[in-house]
Amino acid sequence: MKLEQSFEVDAPLDAVWAALIDVQRVAPCLPGAEVTEAGEDGTYTGTFSVKLGPATASYRGTLKIEEVDEAAHTVTMRASGTDKRGQGGAKALMHSTVRERDGGGVHVDVDTDFSITGRLASFSRGGMIQDISNRLLNEFASCLQETLATEQTVEPSAPAPAPVEPAPAEGAGGGAPAPASPAHEPLEEREQPQPPSQPRPAPRAPAKPISGFGLVLGALMDRLRRLFGRTPRSGR
Repeated sequence: MKLEQSFEVDAPLDAVWAALIDVQRVAPCLPGAEVTEAGEDGTYTGTFSVKLGPATASYRGTLKIEEVDEAAHTVTMRASGTDKRGQGGAKALMHSTVRERDGGGVHVDVDTDFSITGRLASFSRGGMIQDISNRLLNEFASCLQETLATEQTVEPSAPAPAPVEPAPAEGAGGGAPAPASPAHEPLEEREQPQPPSQPRPAPRAPAKPISGFGLVLGALMDRLRRLFGRTPRSGR
């Protein structure tokens, strides 16, 4: 059975494309889908549940990204699963193309070839599978739209650089003064160089006080020496 479906998203093409090829990122947008393990080869393991009329189909299976064309924005995925009750299985090959829409946003085309076996195959008659697929795709598109809008709103911007405060001008008030460098310290605060030590001169003997009595006595003695120290002349 083949399904041809499409949906539109009001978001940039690059954002929608990046989301569609990130299975773990968009899996929560598909009702009933859950990814439980991601392989390095592009294979994802998970579960999918969907209500088909009075019955509920629960599948356990894998999804693998087989081909990605970045230039053409096309991706091909293959899915397969088995009913958890062992009552059948399903296989699908999905080919999606993302292209820009006139007036903004993108248009996504999804072509799916699928087959259902077992008890659930009876629900493929009468267009029930077509109606359920359209409903699921519409819910997926709405969720993807909201997810991308939320991511763009809460995306953190680059932190602004911290403002650089200018250094206060010399003599301007406010702010603690910068510590003075040793070259600008006051002279009285700097350690003064000490002159080399020199031998101290010997202390002088204290001068004797001059006495007036001593001067008179000295003059008298000098006069007597002159008087009596002369040689007497012989008489004629």
